[in-house]
Amino acid sequence: MRTLRLAVPALAVCVALSACGGQGVGGGTPTPTPTGAQPVTSQPTPDPTPSPATGTPTVPPGVKTPKPGGPSTPPGVGATTLSGTLQSGVEPGCVLLDGYLLLGGPRDVLMPGARVEVTGRVEPGMMTTCQQGTPFVVTAAHRS
Repeated sequence: MRTLRLAVPALAVCVALSACGGQGVGGGTPTPTPTGAQPVTSQPTPDPTPSPATGTPTVPPGVKTPKPGGPSTPPGVGATTLSGTLQSGVEPGCVLLDGYLLLGGPRDVLMPGARVEVTGRVEPGMMTTCQQGTPFVVTAAHRS
């Protein structure tokens, strides 16, 4: 009998609390509750804005834009220059020079059998479909 006397008031308290939880604040209209921030799926790309003085687009600071026609400045720190005769890779379109897989650069210069000098940087962790050679990203190339 004693458990029944304790269970009934506990059940009444639970019912009262659950009934209070469904009530809105003020005037019977529920107040929206924040659900948290929405995840960002992509960063907005800054659009060049026209300069008021010249009317030509300007790019915000810190945003790099590619230069037309390839790099016009000398290669930076860490650049490497290789020279030799190009060889075909085992996969179509793959070109090798002294064990390096050449990626990028002008395809009219980087033809198998051509003697060339290329400048760029080694990217040993880069994934390719050529299945051979250490990836070398070409920034400049010319026939020698």
